[in-house]
Amino acid sequence: MGLEIRPYREEDLAGMLKVWNEVVEGGEAFPQIEPLTLETAAEFFAAQTLSVVADLDGKVMGLYILHPNNVGRCAHVGNASYAVASSVRGLGLGRALVEDSLAQAARMGFRGLQFNAVVAGNAGAIHLYEDLGFTRVGTVPGGFVNFMGGYEDIHIYYRDCVDTRRPC
Repeated sequence: MGLEIRPYREEDLAGMLKVWNEVVEGGEAFPQIEPLTLETAAEFFAAQTLSVVADLDGKVMGLYILHPNNVGRCAHVGNASYAVASSVRGLGLGRALVEDSLAQAARMGFRGLQFNAVVAGNAGAIHLYEDLGFTRVGTVPGGFVNFMGGYEDIHIYYRDCVDTRRPC
């Protein structure tokens, strides 16, 4: 398996769009309802602090975006979103993307990463985040509406990026 984790390039946009929209349209993990178009995807990914792809044998099969979780006095805490094509889930791409985002967050000066809306039913993401040292710091009951119209809890996760005992 030839896996390369790297910043996206313009020629990656079609593949990024496909992976991102698969998650959006699945209605089980991302808060977005409307899929991106090629035009909105170009604007969206360019607007992030960092957009990165998982290039598997020359094809975009995953990605993440990294940006401040909030503005001003809270901008030192980062936030990231991850998407992996369903056809390659379970091969370690998600782990590689999260690990890379931790390293990049620290390099870019973020003091930590906060995930605001990890859907309680997303067992794979929860297991991965906890395995990589993220702590669940809260739960919003019924904070997510899934594709069936059902309400699910969302968890808030955090991991420090300045703890010298476990740097990002």
